[in-house]
Amino acid sequence: MKKLFCTLFFFLLWSAHLQAQAPFFQGKTVSIVVGTKAGDVYDLYARLLAQHMPKYIPGNPNIIVQNMPGAAALIAANHVYNVAKADGLTVGAIYPALYFDQLIGRKEVKFDWAKFGWIGSPVTSNHLLYMRADSPYKTMADVHKASEPPKCGATGTTSTAYWVPKLLEEVIGTKFNIVMGYQAGQDIDLAVERGEVVCRAFTITAFFAREPFTTWRKKGFVRVLMQTGRKRDQRLPDVPTIHELMDQYKTQDADRRLATLVLAAGTFGRPYVLPPGTPGDTVKIIRQAFSKTINDPEVKADAEKKKLEIDPTSGEELETLAKEVTTQTPEIIERMRKMLGK
Repeated sequence: MKKLFCTLFFFLLWSAHLQAQAPFFQGKTVSIVVGTKAGDVYDLYARLLAQHMPKYIPGNPNIIVQNMPGAAALIAANHVYNVAKADGLTVGAIYPALYFDQLIGRKEVKFDWAKFGWIGSPVTSNHLLYMRADSPYKTMADVHKASEPPKCGATGTTSTAYWVPKLLEEVIGTKFNIVMGYQAGQDIDLAVERGEVVCRAFTITAFFAREPFTTWRKKGFVRVLMQTGRKRDQRLPDVPTIHELMDQYKTQDADRRLATLVLAAGTFGRPYVLPPGTPGDTVKIIRQAFSKTINDPEVKADAEKKKLEIDPTSGEELETLAKEVTTQTPEIIERMRKMLGK
């Protein structure tokens, strides 16, 4: 009996040891919570990762995409921060400018931007402002001198569609009439086709990645009036950058400092985050898997086929930037409040 007991004891000990050695992610499912509708470029990047990243996570878990659109990805960000367990099984794909709302103290914000677990971003995002070609606004100079501001659509105050026009108002003195409340970018594009609004700001990547923009460009349905970034995108060689416009309109230093803070959203790109309190080892595993995935030649080829740009930023870099943007002077925060209508 004693021998049988010892044998059973050592068997259980051995089984427990094997179980401890088994990867945590084995047999699990990781959810990527995307703050947009299916078909949006945020969603396309998430599905690219869901397809290729499992092989780089020990235990090869299944990865699924869960769309949670609304409020410019604020709903998704709040969910990942407050509802999801900090176990590495929930990843957020959120808008890069959500720190705006935290800085100006919006009550809807239920997160601390700097405390997310930063995984990385597959691309640095520069932005553009398009305008219906049949509108009277052919250049930014036309917008600047217009007696009636052009009507642009937006989902929320941290969406590019909102903050790019508002930043232009602050730094070069243009005026826009921004119509809020659209659930996703696709809804704004439909509104442009219907003539409800005539303009939208969003990423250059998306403009060259999917419909309806391919058809729009062929038909000359819209024209691009400006772009962010320090230099002109090679696909938009005739479109001025916001920095060129600030030089043209002799923008003051205080306004340029505001622009620097706001345009940091482009560096965040299309960020992927984990809930706060996720164990450091788990964050490291997901970061490494993300990095290996996004630099995999097969993934790059797949991304190129899908017209998705790859220009990654590491989780470590985003973590540092998150701390920088959330540590601002009262003067800059007040300027941002004014810009966002708080």
